[in-house]
Amino acid sequence: MKKTLGTMIAAMLSFFIVTFVFADNAAAGENTKDGRFIAYNNGTVLDTKTNLMWAVKDNGSNINWQGAKSYCESYGGGGYKDWRMPTQAELWGLYDDSVKGNNGFNLTPLINLTDCCPWASEIFGSNASRFNFTNERWRITPQSSSIGRALPVRSGK
Repeated sequence: MKKTLGTMIAAMLSFFIVTFVFADNAAAGENTKDGRFIAYNNGTVLDTKTNLMWAVKDNGSNINWQGAKSYCESYGGGGYKDWRMPTQAELWGLYDDSVKGNNGFNLTPLINLTDCCPWASEIFGSNASRFNFTNERWRITPQSSSIGRALPVRSGK
């Protein structure tokens, strides 16, 4: 009886792990793939190399650093609540000079940037960095300047 009960509990735990952990992205419905990137029909793109999930598009207009941070943290794409502003390294990891994606930027066409340079989370006094997806360069810009974009990211699992 104890062995049967233990087997039943193990089976139930396995079911819940598979259902709630692995089904998260599968339930979203895969739309298309581009190399290591998978776009889902819930407005998210998973980078299978880094296990980061990106918003399918940026905020679409000029925004200062604080506005970009707020936008990322309040973003609700895919039904997730743990979006944030990406780091410099995370943005740089998207850059691919062999690709011309949407609007001519060097990243997967599954992520739509409306301008070259989304903000990164790192700050330097009153300045912050933006990454340029046309030439793989960092731009140090006053946080108060409304010339960047917000591209939310979250951990994929």
